[in-house]
Amino acid sequence: MSIGITGLAVKCCIGSNADEFYDALCQHKDGNAPLKSFDANKFNSQHAYEIDDRVDGEDRPYRASEWLQQAIEAAIEQSNIDLSGKRCAIFVGTGLRELRSVELWHNKKVPVTLDRLHFAKAVTENLPKDIPVYTFCNACSASNFALGMAKDMIESGELDCAIAAGTDSITESMFGLLDRVNPMNPQVLRSFNQDRRGVIMGEGAAAVVLEKDPTSKPQAWLKGVGFSCDAYQDTAPEENGLVRAMNDASKCSGVSANEIDALFVHGTGTILNDEVELAATGQYFADRTRDLYVTGVKPNIGHTSGASGLISVITAIKSMQNNQVPPIFGLSDPIEGAPQIKLLAENLPAESVNNVQVNAFGFGGVNAVAVVSRS
Repeated sequence: MSIGITGLAVKCCIGSNADEFYDALCQHKDGNAPLKSFDANKFNSQHAYEIDDRVDGEDRPYRASEWLQQAIEAAIEQSNIDLSGKRCAIFVGTGLRELRSVELWHNKKVPVTLDRLHFAKAVTENLPKDIPVYTFCNACSASNFALGMAKDMIESGELDCAIAAGTDSITESMFGLLDRVNPMNPQVLRSFNQDRRGVIMGEGAAAVVLEKDPTSKPQAWLKGVGFSCDAYQDTAPEENGLVRAMNDASKCSGVSANEIDALFVHGTGTILNDEVELAATGQYFADRTRDLYVTGVKPNIGHTSGASGLISVITAIKSMQNNQVPPIFGLSDPIEGAPQIKLLAENLPAESVNNVQVNAFGFGGVNAVAVVSRS
């Protein structure tokens, strides 16, 4: 069953709404800057892709919740949906929840309350109070898992509509973990380049409104979301696990590999992830790889953790609406294996792009692949 996507919203380091964000991608902008969230001198990597919304540079709690609330309300407003009388739920994907708020409480004695560490309080503040909020903490693929669960609940007849969303802010503990995992101290994220050095964190939130019987013209159609959990290793990706998620997406969506026109990759810029993702792409799409347009947004906005999958889904939708697919920012010297795959280095006029696949792969092998279409 195809589910209509009637509203969408993004907030990240290069845009406060979906249009502004998409235009920035097409203008080849990025949000890389010196780290501001905490003392950069503690770390080898001293850059990040942060949202510049602090007053006088002072960090504050609940930023991830703020962006989530803003994105959900903007998506609802755009969809023009009336939630009264509808069976609706909100599904939120996140990697870190409000961990930064806990850090501020622990390190700086900033007051926080237990109820605000769950997203429900912020999300439902201006919405009907009976809307349930479900949170999925599935690492980097979390928001695509939320998207898939929302679709499943509508298809099962449990809901008339749903809101799928994702959010994450940069945390000191996660930044420090990645700082030690990255062996070459990256200052910029360079997906699929020979000189890539590793992943750098970003911040952001995204939301989409899903309707079984759309009350307004859908912006796109969600065809399906496929999953896999290979549990191969704590952090390393596994090629066959990625391919299983792609095959499941094809089964759930009814859209075969031969019908996909563009692919938005996970593309973290790490040595291993980019190589394994290219290998999985080659295995799944086989001899189609030269006809497939491949791009990704992390070099523009960093790795936004749980929000990253849905941000890419929205980019795919905006690309179909505007008949233009933005490139992989900074792609200049593609890695080995890339000559067999059409990695985009420049904007692509894309009137013929009708079906797009979006990859989201997480630590521990939790993988979620979405397929969206024009009609």
